[in-house]
This record gives sequence, structure tokens and C-alpha cells, in this order.
Amino acid sequence: MIQAFGLTSNPRKDLPPAVDDVSFDARAGHVTALLGAAGAGKTTVLRLMLELQQGRGLTHFRGRPLHRIAHPSREVGVLLGDVPGHPGRTVRGHLRMLCAAAGVPVRRADEVLEAAGIVSLREERLGTLSRGMDRRLGLACALLADPHTLVLDDPAAGLSAGEGRWLHGMLRAHAAHGGTVLVSTADPKEAARIADRVVTLDGGRVVADQAAADFARTRLRPRVVVRTPHAARLSAVLTKEARTGQRSIEVAREGGNRLYVYGSTCAAVGDAAFRHGILVHQLADEVGDMGPGAGDETPPPVPGAVEGRLTAGSREGSGGTGLPGPSPARTGTVTEAGTDEEADTEVETDTEARTDTEARTDTEVEAGAAAETDTGTETDTGTETGVEAEAVEAGIDTGTGAGSEVQPRPDASRAAVPGPAEPAEALSVPPEPARPGTESAPPALLPAQVSSPGPASAAAPSHATGSRTLPPPGHPAEPLPALPPPISVRPAPSPLRPLRYELRRATGVGTGFLTGAVVLVVSALTAVVVARIGHTPQARLLAAWPRELPLPPAALGAGLLGALAFGDEFRHPALAADRGTVPRRLGLLAAKLLVSAVTGLVLAVLTVGCDAEVLYLLYGRELVRVPAEWLSLAVSWIALVVGCAWAGVLAAGVFRSTAGGLATVVAVPVVVVPLLQKLLAGPPVWSAAGFPLRLREVLLSQWPFGGERYVAAVARVIGQPVGTALTLSLATLLCAYVVTTLRRRVG
Repeated sequence: MIQAFGLTSNPRKDLPPAVDDVSFDARAGHVTALLGAAGAGKTTVLRLMLELQQGRGLTHFRGRPLHRIAHPSREVGVLLGDVPGHPGRTVRGHLRMLCAAAGVPVRRADEVLEAAGIVSLREERLGTLSRGMDRRLGLACALLADPHTLVLDDPAAGLSAGEGRWLHGMLRAHAAHGGTVLVSTADPKEAARIADRVVTLDGGRVVADQAAADFARTRLRPRVVVRTPHAARLSAVLTKEARTGQRSIEVAREGGNRLYVYGSTCAAVGDAAFRHGILVHQLADEVGDMGPGAGDETPPPVPGAVEGRLTAGSREGSGGTGLPGPSPARTGTVTEAGTDEEADTEVETDTEARTDTEARTDTEVEAGAAAETDTGTETDTGTETGVEAEAVEAGIDTGTGAGSEVQPRPDASRAAVPGPAEPAEALSVPPEPARPGTESAPPALLPAQVSSPGPASAAAPSHATGSRTLPPPGHPAEPLPALPPPISVRPAPSPLRPLRYELRRATGVGTGFLTGAVVLVVSALTAVVVARIGHTPQARLLAAWPRELPLPPAALGAGLLGALAFGDEFRHPALAADRGTVPRRLGLLAAKLLVSAVTGLVLAVLTVGCDAEVLYLLYGRELVRVPAEWLSLAVSWIALVVGCAWAGVLAAGVFRSTAGGLATVVAVPVVVVPLLQKLLAGPPVWSAAGFPLRLREVLLSQWPFGGERYVAAVARVIGQPVGTALTLSLATLLCAYVVTTLRRRVG
């Protein structure tokens, strides 16, 4: 179960917050739809719930906030946008990598592939998938750790009808097994079709929280769409025939030649147009959307209410229910031009239809007006009482209260003219029993006493948003509730199996193998050219490192591979989607350093071997003889390549970029080494000669197997300008990485 309390985003500059005090529940075993138009705040709400965006509020997943859950991926499966994976990685390889991150067996990847119906695409690259296949892969990634809760942001956007039906079936199946499903959508018809409960957002606030059946009844209404060049004439004809036949219809005009007819059929509208010789270009049935305000229990004041009765124009704009119209475009009139003559005809018809209840309704209106005058409400008595009287006739429940749901009357969508089989006594509103958790109105409270909401109350949500009524004059105000706790963005958790994850990440794409092949080819060609020119020592010749280059090709390649280890995490954040960072954990860093060290070692050995083989084939054995100082040279060579790889890893983690990591590797010999050479220029005052002997005297023990030689070799490597610069750079980058990690954790 999901429980969201007071979710509020941080305002930007002088703009109001995109989401303000949003609270709702999503129960286990049900599909809950978060409905709203573009810009209503759906994605912001989901990001606040998942702690991906700073703000205020609290969200519990089965009683615990997300940052208190040890393994979030096993509790909440998330799909926000496209699948954040490397386009060159295969579908199966991507899922196997995520299996290592979630700590689940690797066979789980094949299971979700079969469940998502993409087994045939397991060897396809992510960059080649269509929109529908990408949605299937995203759902497979969300289901990988078998979570209890699914949070999906508009998963059906851009899908075909068949793909949408498959997706809805998968969500239903997950909910049927006891899971919780929260899905956002902008289509009210889709929300009514797939969800058990619909939470409607408008302007960043909750305006309705209803069961799917109540939502469909109050917001979705069948209608007939008519397109004709004589829209005004057809509207007048339909309205006149409905009054003559004592039928309830509503006609709304949109644009110049389009009509929406509620309460009729295509056959009736077509017959009327044929009898009067009106040309019709389109005639079709559809389900109309009444707009987000249709689920609000407290209707706003309807303009055009005159003398205790709604005019024809206002009746059409409100849909005949006292609620906001379906869209701003519905501003036309039921009649041709809303003339006074037809308005008088409607008033006369209404007067004839209101038989026994007219006196009782007028009495209630007068009593409500008197009570409203006593309470000091400054409103237009004639207009307000007329609106409320019309609401009573239409059967609309005007009760309000925090946490209450919309309970419309079955006849609320009809016009005020009752049909022949519908007695006028049925229009009276019986008192409703009090709902649990709401405050019922006193028996003496009449509908006319409920004043229309002002701008502040009209924008307030109608369910679980903490709205309160103002106390009467002379009474002390209630204390303001405490602000909800702040939401801070935390880094994603580290992979549960970091070494396995890093190995699958590095070997899942061909970038590393291609880089290694290019390095070997460039190194061999460089060695051949340098040998042809001459004047290069044998050690540098085998490493393909002429004095004119700052670094050999192998060191540059190792630095690039190391920079890709963190750079790909930021470019394709499979571990931390939409967080803008990657997990800064010691386990993941150690895994990346270990894998990059092994990669650098293999690259260093292969480079020397390939260069030696090419030189032997072209120039003979003289250039490939083993030097006398092979041990110290080998240590220096391996330390250089591995150090460049580590520098790339740390720099990419600090600067969050592959280019930044590679630039740091190149900057070591270009910038740091000349700097150190200038600092160390001149004869030294003290010498490090005899370092192994003095180290043995300090440790008071004999080095086994001649270990002092290795220590001396390492000391000589570090004592070289490049070695010293690389050591200092690694220490600086490691400190910077630790500092940024601690700063993010504190923040």
C-alpha cells in the first residue's frame, strides 16, 4: 500500500510550486490511476514519492519511507520514461547486469523476458527497439526483483491499441496477485478502463479521489458528435423538439460547425436533421470528458443564473449538472443565439413541469437566503439562491468536507425538465447518511446555506488535502498544522554484487574491446615508425613511447577505459535513473578500480607482446632482446598503465564525465610533470641513496626472498617525474572523490 502525505514541490523563483499538498492512498490489490493533463504535476508527484526531487511530504510504501527500505528495488519497481540503458547493450545483457545490481539470480532475466513477451528480442540492441518493445523492456526491468509495488509514469504513451491492452493486462495481473500499482495517465478514458481508483490532479492539487465507477459516472458521459455547416440551426431544432417531447438533452457548440449532444442518439439527431433539411457532414457516438472539475463536490458559481433559475446558456456551459463544463470551448448556447424569447419559453416550460415541488423548493430557497443574510455572507441573494435551488432540482449533493468523495445523484446529469415517466417529486433531495471520516451537516442546514467557494477554496483539493473551514467570528482559530518533513534526494544504493555488476557492465558492450584493438594497432604502428627513425631506447621502443608523446597509446587507452567505467553510469544511469548521479559507495568504487586495474594489466602485457612480435618480424631479434633491468622496467610499465586507468576512473567519478576523466589522464604528463620538474630543478640537498638498507634497519627484520629489491624498484618508480606526478594526482583525485561523497551524504 502507498500512502502519500502533503507532497509539495519547492517553488522556483516567484512561481508557485508545481505540486501543492497532494495526499492520497493506493491500496494493495488495486490499480490506482493518477490522472491529469500535461503540466498537472503527475510526474512531479511520482518523483517526490520516489525521493528523486527535493520538496516536502512523506510517502510510505507498506508503512516505511523509501530511504528506510534496505533494498528498494525489491519493494518498488519504477518506470519513468524510456529505459535508461546503453544503446549498444543487448536486452538480455542489460537485464543480467541489473540482476547483479538487485542481487537476484541471473535466471530471473530469462523469466521476465518470457513474462514480457520479448524472448525473441533478447539479442537485440537497446538502441534498435521500437516504442512498444521499449515499454515491454521497461516493465521487465521494473518486475526484475519481484517488487510488491509498481510505479509507472504514463507507460501507455505512444503505444498501439494492442500494446496498450497487453500492458493493462500485465498491470491487472500484478494487482490480482496482491501487488500495488500506481500509474499516471493523461487520458480519462484509459484511467476509467484500467484503474480501480482514480486520483485527479489539476494545477498541482488533488481535485477528486474516486472509485472508477463514480469517476466514469461523474466525468465521462456519452454524447453524439455532429459536424454541420448549420450548427446554430440544428441546435435550435434539437432543443425545440426536446422541449416539445418532454425529453432531457443538452447541446453544446464547439467551434463554428461542431455540436455535442448529450442525452440523445445518432438516430434521433440524424432524423431531426433529415426532417428539417439540414446538411450533416459527421455523426458519431463518443464518450465526452467533462473536465477535472466534474469530480468536485463543491461547484463553482455558474455565471448567468438569473432570478433563481439557470439560463439556457449557463445550463449548457455547466453540462446541466452545476459543474464546470467539459472544456473552455463549450461556450455556445443551447438555442441558436440564446435569445430572450427562447429563454422565456424555457422558463414557462420549467414552470409547467414543476408541479407540487415548486412551492417547497421556493420555501427552501427563501429560508436559505434568510439564513445566509443572518450569517453575514456578502453574496447576491437572487443569484446564489437561484443556483442552489437549481442544484437541488438537479439532484446534486452540495455537501463538502475533507476526505469526502464525490457522490453524484443519478439524475444529476439531466436537464431541469422532467420526462413524462419521471414525476416531479423525484427531484427532491433526501438527506444522505454521514460518511465515515466526514462531518455531516446539521439537519437544519439547507442547500442554500452553502455559499459558493471563493478563489482560494475553489483551488483547494476535495480529498485528503488538509483543507479546513474558517472558524466563525469570535471563536479562536485552530492552530496551523506542522509542515510536512522535507524530502532530500539521496544517492541510489550500491549494487548488491558490485564486482559481478561491473564485469557485466564492462563486457556487455563492445566499446572496451574496440578500444583495446585500436590501442594494439596504434601501438604496433608507433613502434615500427620509431624503430625506423632510431634514437629511441629499447624500453621505450617496446612500449611504443617516443619522447615526443606525453603518454604511450596503452596508457591513454587504459585511461579511456577507466573513464568509461564511471562516464557510462552518468550517460546511461541504469543504476540511478533520473537522480543525476551514481551510487558513491566503497564497494562499487573498489569493483571499478579492480576491473580497471585488471584491464590495464592485460592491455600493458598485450601491448608489449604485440610490439615485440611486430619488431621481430620486421627488424629481427636485435630489437627484442630482454633488457637487464627488466623487473624494474616491468613494474614501472604496469604501474604507469594501471595508474592511468585509476586516474580515469576517479576523475570521471569526480567530474561526472568521460571527457573529464580522459582530460585528467592527459593533464598528468602535460601539466603536472613539468610543474614538478621545475620545483625539483637543481642539485638535491639530501639524497635517497641507501633507502632499502635504512628500511631494513627500521623494520628490524630480514626481507624474505630478497624483498628489498622490489621495494627499491617501487621507490625508483615513484621517484621518477611521471611516477611522482601520477601518484600525487591519484591521491588528489581520491581525496576529491571522498570529499564529494561526504558532501552529498551530508546534504
